[in-house]
Amino acid sequence: MAGPRVLLVEDDPGDVFLVRELLAEVSSPIELTVAATVAEAIEVGLATVDCVLLDLQLPDHNKNPDRLDGLRTLRAKAPENCAICVLTGLDDEATGAAAMAEGAQDYLIKGAVDGQLLTRSVRYSVERRRAERNAVRLRAAQLEQAASARVERGLLPRLLLDGSFVAAHRFYRPGRRSSVLGGDFYDALRCPDGSVHAIVGDVSGHGPDEAALGALLRVSWRALVLSGVGEPEVLPALQMVFNSEKHTSALFTTVCTVALFGEDTGEEEGAVLGRTQARLRVAGHPPPVLRAPGPVELDYRLGPPLGVLPDAEWPAVTSELPDGWELMMYSDGLIEGHSGGFGDTDPGDRLWTDGLLSLLERHRDSDLASLAGRLVEHAEELNGGPLVDDVAILLLTGAT
Repeated sequence: MAGPRVLLVEDDPGDVFLVRELLAEVSSPIELTVAATVAEAIEVGLATVDCVLLDLQLPDHNKNPDRLDGLRTLRAKAPENCAICVLTGLDDEATGAAAMAEGAQDYLIKGAVDGQLLTRSVRYSVERRRAERNAVRLRAAQLEQAASARVERGLLPRLLLDGSFVAAHRFYRPGRRSSVLGGDFYDALRCPDGSVHAIVGDVSGHGPDEAALGALLRVSWRALVLSGVGEPEVLPALQMVFNSEKHTSALFTTVCTVALFGEDTGEEEGAVLGRTQARLRVAGHPPPVLRAPGPVELDYRLGPPLGVLPDAEWPAVTSELPDGWELMMYSDGLIEGHSGGFGDTDPGDRLWTDGLLSLLERHRDSDLASLAGRLVEHAEELNGGPLVDDVAILLLTGAT
């Protein structure tokens, strides 16, 4: 196993000779390179060494009283995996401690070092630098996880369906199995009149900005619906919020909303008693599908995504749902993977809605609690790997 690669920054030939002799006496595996100045050390290159042994008495970086100019320069130029161990005089141990406070991993006192101590100090410096780097990365990962959890609470809320005639199962998986959520969101709630409203949306793009915008839209939708804004006015109001908050004009959001009306919740005139009605509005989003008694796509009229046309309209289509209905709302990440030749498609085709209906037929016997996960797993098998986009699924059914 190769030893540490060390760059000695020392302008005194006698001290350079002494360091070489100390290493030779103990047959140290250290691979030593020498530079006479900090400028030469930077020119030689810091990316190829594991540790820098830095003399704090160098004339080209010794202008300040604390004699740490050279250390600061190297710390700014060195890659994150490069450790620094400083060399001080016998009467200057305090400067060594100050150097560690400035970012050095260790210090050695000239005249009080043997080959074994020198070798051990280099290895310690390298390992300490690695530990520091891992600690920084761990902290960054923890902060990212905490931020992701906050966004997740905004995108994937607790559904407010207590006391309603609808039960729900939900599913979310970030694209490529990353830990960072995208802009997909969903929600469902019961209104005071007993009707149930649900939404699935997808902000174009990926990243924390889109995720935050998706969370804002989800919260805004919930506030609009619960405050009694008429169902036809919800999407226009949501577009106003989106246009005022999006960080680039190229962004858009696809949305699908469903308002469900059961018996005694304001059904359309002429509806069959006891049947559930679904009032559907689609803004550039895949329409819901009836898993039972289907599978079949629900009737809809396609409107533009939010943020595209200033005077857009999203016409409603109302359907009566059959007994035993199971309604599935989803984001397009589920159907944009390759079909792998599933059903009547070519291997290079996308799954799209027809493929999803075939998948639902294949998984007709799966219970609702496990259905979404099985659909995604099957879609990934057909795709030949993880799905690229986020997948959000909301399964709604009549409560029993």
